[in-house]
Amino acid sequence: MPLSEKLRTALETILPEDGLVESEELLHPYECDGLTAKRSLPLAVALPATREQVREVIRLCHAENLPLVPRGAGTGLSGGAQPVEDGLVLSLARLNRILEINPDNLSARVEPGVRNLAISEAVNRYGLYYAPDPSSQIACTIGGNVAENSGGVHCLKYGLTVHNILGLRIITAEGDELELGSDALDSPGYDLMALMTGSEGLLGIITEITVRLLPRPPVAQVIMAAFDSVEQAGRTVGAILRAGIIPAGLEMMDNLSLRAADDFVQAGYPRDAAAILLCELDGTQAEVDETVAAVQEIMAANHCTSQRISGSDAERQQLWAGRKAAFPAVGRISPDYYCMDGTIPRHQLPQVLGRLEQMSRDYGLRVANVFHAGDGNLHPLVLYDANKPGELEKAEKFGGDILSLCVDVGGTITGEHGVGSEKIDQMCVQFQALELSQFHAIKEAFDPKGLLNPGKAIPTLHRCAELGAMHVHNGQLPFPELERF
Repeated sequence: MPLSEKLRTALETILPEDGLVESEELLHPYECDGLTAKRSLPLAVALPATREQVREVIRLCHAENLPLVPRGAGTGLSGGAQPVEDGLVLSLARLNRILEINPDNLSARVEPGVRNLAISEAVNRYGLYYAPDPSSQIACTIGGNVAENSGGVHCLKYGLTVHNILGLRIITAEGDELELGSDALDSPGYDLMALMTGSEGLLGIITEITVRLLPRPPVAQVIMAAFDSVEQAGRTVGAILRAGIIPAGLEMMDNLSLRAADDFVQAGYPRDAAAILLCELDGTQAEVDETVAAVQEIMAANHCTSQRISGSDAERQQLWAGRKAAFPAVGRISPDYYCMDGTIPRHQLPQVLGRLEQMSRDYGLRVANVFHAGDGNLHPLVLYDANKPGELEKAEKFGGDILSLCVDVGGTITGEHGVGSEKIDQMCVQFQALELSQFHAIKEAFDPKGLLNPGKAIPTLHRCAELGAMHVHNGQLPFPELERF
């Protein structure tokens, strides 16, 4: 269904000359994000170039009851930017300026369309960097990182996005502007900035972010250790952390993923290993020397079969290049793959890895495992062929079982990719009726008409009841006052 003439005229008045996309051919690049199995075309795509244009588009959508789906670079993996067919996609890609760098305050103000890596490149001359580094950092935008609360290989020591931002400027569903947080380390009142981080575009549209910058550590080295089993590598992760050592990064790859990555970027991984750990230590030279020696002892005591230490920054970057390229690398060995994202308590890692191996055999689908092992964030990649009838559905069911397993062992259904449209049914497994009703109440407070990114992240209680995850008696939910949800 095309836009009405009234809406088209109003949008053309607000947006730049080339800022409205309507033709079906040009809409197809916006039909999905990185979750390509779920696709739909919007009515149109708006491409504002200024914060004022964003605000006017939002006000128009509110006045016309037009659903609005915000979009950054489209690298998300949970369907968070999947369009709705009766709505508008609001692309923030053109808001891509670094507005201010304040090296004295260790901060920078940026627009949401600035690429993650571009921040570190811009502040490098001050000896600073932005710590969160998702594998897609060369392309993903900081606005999307805030919306999904993204992490990266260095989040174990330096935190997720929520730990590395100082302030947000957002526009509400009604077109009002709010400033959250401050340049100081704390601000009074409710922590609405933390609420907004990870809210997946449901509560407001982010138009400016103040990020926290860190001094680059003087020394950083990576230890790569090989193991004969993924369970042994998992136990080594726990041993390192129990020793009181917090690495800058602690990542695990199994044989299937490390071989694919090594073929792709020639990282120099031991191809016969059942699993490898990549452990980065940073700090002063004395600190790094001491912790490297301690970690090497722990790895040897846990029966690693080989160790290699980066001898230069170029070698360190090359070892990380394989890990960061794991997702596209796996795409070279399978027609399709389904990337999962769940989090478990670290001590459960060996047991969960064993269960994943059994589930892989049961489903008859290979799994390439890539983990932010230090913080228990799993990224199993389920390999399948969408051209074979039923394989996509089987892969999705396998993925749902993986997330249920995460919950069963005390974890969560997402670590950094968000819920989006992909995991919305698993929210019924993670949360009970009263908890979900609180989420809906927050959504209603910020967006009374429910126009911002509808159908994402929070399932209705009725949907949970349909799935059998919530008890219904005589057609009613457990608490009649929650019926509207």
